[in-house]
Order: sequence, then C-alpha cells, then structure tokens
Amino acid sequence: MADTQKAHAADSITDVPGFLVGHARVPGERALSGTTVVLAPAPSAVAAVDVRGGGPGTRETDALDPRNVVERIDAVVLTGGSAYGLDAAGGVMAWLEERGRGVRVGPEAHQVVPVVPAACVFDLGRGGDWRARPDAATGRAACEAAGTEVAQGGVGAGTGAVAGGLKGGIGTASTVLPCGATVGALVVANAAGSVVDPATGALYGLSGRVAYPAPEVHEAASKRLGEARANAGLPPLNTTLAVVATDAPLTRPQAQKLAGTSHDGLARAVRPVHLMHDGDTVFALATGSGEPLSPADLNLVLAAGADLVARAITKAVLAAEGVDGPGGTFPSYRELYGS
Repeated sequence: MADTQKAHAADSITDVPGFLVGHARVPGERALSGTTVVLAPAPSAVAAVDVRGGGPGTRETDALDPRNVVERIDAVVLTGGSAYGLDAAGGVMAWLEERGRGVRVGPEAHQVVPVVPAACVFDLGRGGDWRARPDAATGRAACEAAGTEVAQGGVGAGTGAVAGGLKGGIGTASTVLPCGATVGALVVANAAGSVVDPATGALYGLSGRVAYPAPEVHEAASKRLGEARANAGLPPLNTTLAVVATDAPLTRPQAQKLAGTSHDGLARAVRPVHLMHDGDTVFALATGSGEPLSPADLNLVLAAGADLVARAITKAVLAAEGVDGPGGTFPSYRELYGS
C-alpha cells in the first residue's frame, strides 16, 4: 500500500459511509454457490464498470456506459451459478422496488425501475449438484442479510469460488486517503490464473510483505494442489469480480477510470489474468458530492482502487477454508502452507 494511504480500522468496503453488504448461500447438501449484494446508500451512487475477461456473464452493464441515460444505481449483485445465477438480480430488484428505490419513471413513489448491474462467477457443480445455483430468492435473502459486518472466505458469491485450484472466496479492504476520502473494495476471488508464485509458494498479492514458505512445505503443497487440479474434472472456468466504492465526488467518467485502474490490482494478485475462461469485471461506485477532486487527489483514489483489490484478493484466499466433497477437492492456502 502506498505511503499516502492509511488502512481503516475495519478494513472493509462498508467503511465507506452508507454501504452495506449481504451474503446468501444456496441451500442443500450438494450446493456450493451463493450471492453477494452491495447496497449503496440512498439516494444512490454514481456507477461504472470495466469488463476485461474473455468470458463475462453480466446484466445491465451497458446501462453504466457514461453515454447512456442511467446516472445512478442502488445496488450491485455478484453471484455464483454462472449465467443462471444472474436470476438473483431479480430478487434484488423486487426488494428495492418495495422500498421505492430505483429510476423514477412515473409521478408516484412506487413507480420506479431499479437498475441492478450484476456479474457472475462460474462455480457450477462444485458442490456436486449442477442445478444448485442462485435464483431470485437468493438475491432477496442477500438483501435481507445486508449490514456493515462483512464475512469473508467461502460465503455469498464466494461460496464455491476457486482461485488457481485453491479455495477462493470473498475478501474486502479499505483505506482513508489524505484528502479525507474513504475507498473500499470487495472481491470474489475465483480466478483461472494462480494467486501463488509457483517458484516460492508466496501469495502474489502480498507484494513486499512476503514471508516465504519453507521449500519442503512448498514442495508438498505443490504436489497436493497439482493432484487436486488433475482431479477437478472440469476446465478452469472461473472469473474474479470486484466492487470498488468511495465517498469521493466522482463523475461517471472518473468512476469508469477507477474501475479500469482497479483491474491493475487484479493483475498484481493473479497471474495470468483476464484470460478467455475468465469474465473479470470491476464495478466502481461513488457517493460523494461537492467540489471536484484535484487531479492529485483523483490520482490517489485511482491508485487506491488497485491496491485494495489486490489486498482483498489476498484476504479472500487467506480467509477461505478448504472443501473436499462430491463436486471436487479444493484445498485452502492455509491448509497447504499454514498461517
């Protein structure tokens, strides 16, 4: 993290005032999937998106183009279940409509159309049941569970996440900048690429704060991970998703720039990244108002997005617990390398 940043005490995207996060899991013994919703504070947030993976599964992302009519949104949905799981956004739309939140399309308070951008990760069959995937009820449950405490690891959209053969999951991080702006990130680490340096066993996202595993530990871990990958039974169809939020007063083009620079954090923590079997997508949300940021302060916000995405990916992998079930064996980093 740059010297110009200071980690927030809770180190969560909900450190950005007003943001809430909710997780819901698909029920069933052979289910390993779920949905995560990021709710913006009323009256909504400026939003943008940058999609760089070769196999994205998304909903309402075209609405976020600065050339189009939608100015602000109320929620972003991250979901498992591949394209099937995008149905979860329907439950979030219904939940928002009941609260009168959305784009006003008529004179009455209830006459709204919530715009709910969503993106999915591939986790089909990882619990053993190919049809166990999120639906509208899962999205509604995530909204009902939303709060400021953000569980990490194998929860919500990270329930069935796998990163380079290791168990992935949800991670979150935040920082406060000298200009007073808070920036936070939440990721679903589910990459086709590796989060681990194959030469050392160190997590890429730790950067200069690395404590390298002992060579014999790394050798044994590499062998187990190789066996798990060989027995996976499915190609590495994945996707890493992120939401970066700030209370800085960003315009829509500035928010889109933030979504783009935040992809740099993905490239630091996962190698290779943005592959044809990934659907890597980053959303940026901004709630601030008032005087525009100076160019120098805007640069700090842009840099923070990349730093926080990299750190959130690392936290997701470290928080994850291994899975060994009918859908496959996905060991955790801590299981292989210790703490």
